[in-house]
Amino acid sequence: MNETSSSPVVLDLWCELQCPDCHRAQDDVRALRERYGDALEVRLRHFPLEKHKHAYAAAQAAEEAYAQGQGDAYVAAVLARTEELGARGEELLLEVANELGLDAGEFETALIDGRHLLAVDADQAEGKAIGVTGTPTYGIDGQRLDGGKSQEGLRERIEEIADRLLGR
Repeated sequence: MNETSSSPVVLDLWCELQCPDCHRAQDDVRALRERYGDALEVRLRHFPLEKHKHAYAAAQAAEEAYAQGQGDAYVAAVLARTEELGARGEELLLEVANELGLDAGEFETALIDGRHLLAVDADQAEGKAIGVTGTPTYGIDGQRLDGGKSQEGLRERIEEIADRLLGR
């Protein structure tokens, strides 16, 4: 019996929503999703960096977007506006929620009551434990691939690993 057909290969993407490199990594993630479809599960993992003052709130807002069923669209929309996020902070996070038709009131409440803090903190702690120091960083099959300095060749490396795991 071939186990790979029933369970997808997991690609963890350690990301922060105020990071321009993570915005650029979205093209690679889109290409990987197109190539592998359901055979590759891309999991966004939060790794807010201290140098970006709105990254932690953005990670919480992304979790709220996932709770409302629009996480991937929300993440892509915020990443497309990293510079604006740096300037406008939570105002932009709520604006994007409104633009996507999400419940912005719930976003505001989530940012105040901290309901998503544990998820963000857990991701960050796990990232630190495996040696993540910057974003984007990928994790696949126990290997860490750091895209914070250069994303050159990373997608090809991920494809090699995924192909091997999927028996392609």
